[in-house]
Amino acid sequence: MSGDHDGQIDRRRLLFGASALAVSSFGIGAFAEEVKEIADLRPGQFTWNPDRQPTGPVAIVVSLPQQRVHVYRNGVRIAVSTCSTGRPGHSTPTGVFVVLEKDKNHHSSTYNNAPMPNMNRLTWSGIALHAGNLPGYPASHGCVRLPLEFSAKLFTVTHLGTPVIIAGSHADPWELTHPGMVLAGYAEGEFQKIEASLTDKKHPADWTQGETFPVVSVIASSADRKIVLIENGSIVAESALTVAGGGSLGNHVFVLAGPHAGSLGMSWSVISHGGQAGSSEAPDKLLQRLRSEDSFVVKLRDKMHPGMVVVVTDAPLHPDTRSGKDFVIMS
Repeated sequence: MSGDHDGQIDRRRLLFGASALAVSSFGIGAFAEEVKEIADLRPGQFTWNPDRQPTGPVAIVVSLPQQRVHVYRNGVRIAVSTCSTGRPGHSTPTGVFVVLEKDKNHHSSTYNNAPMPNMNRLTWSGIALHAGNLPGYPASHGCVRLPLEFSAKLFTVTHLGTPVIIAGSHADPWELTHPGMVLAGYAEGEFQKIEASLTDKKHPADWTQGETFPVVSVIASSADRKIVLIENGSIVAESALTVAGGGSLGNHVFVLAGPHAGSLGMSWSVISHGGQAGSSEAPDKLLQRLRSEDSFVVKLRDKMHPGMVVVVTDAPLHPDTRSGKDFVIMS
């Protein structure tokens, strides 16, 4: 492996931005203190507050300009760390990734067996999150270097399929519920089908050591008007994508929390990325614009599980944006 030398809420209520999250969860004073603390973090420093949200799906956002890693669980930020990303000539790629492999005691196969502790692999070509030297500026060969202690803590909450968004800036997750089945019109009895499809299926974070289930991801591209279903890195189904109303979709990452009886649908945590919020409409309205072929919906219903990642993007799905078995949408 390459690397560097060193080692549910009501549908009418969406949470917009960090201030809404912080004020609703911790109070205005706590939020002001947290913002100051994050801004003042020196290289190697981090915050870690997992008790703010003990359960739920984890998502990671890496902000290249800030040189910060933000960790969210069930839509609530539980940690922020300083980091060091790719130096000029070895830039860290931007886009959406999922954790493909975990190795607590990894060593580089490219750079003289250099140690890369607590490695979360993002691409098979060598991009990963791991412990390493943090000089206070981008200095790696493309990986995201983290403080050693933070990387060890992060390693305990990630799993295969954990989404990692690397972007020019970061936005806090949206939390929403959506009626019916994604990519299909809502119909009587649809919730029962969703509930049945998710019965006995665990979130990857809950898998025991002996359990190995396929990690499922979906990419929908407005540029190609195409949607693909990916299982363990391989495309297992694809379909034409219909986008009602035309126009852009923006770039959004939906993480499935599970069925939501109150809306007779599903509960999602959503991160909008790419430097801006992307589409100006709320992601719940965006989902209503998307349709795929019925045969694709049937396959998706069979494969879906809590923790499934659905990426909606305006980027095309050609090799420059998704190569090999890497799950990457390049900005």
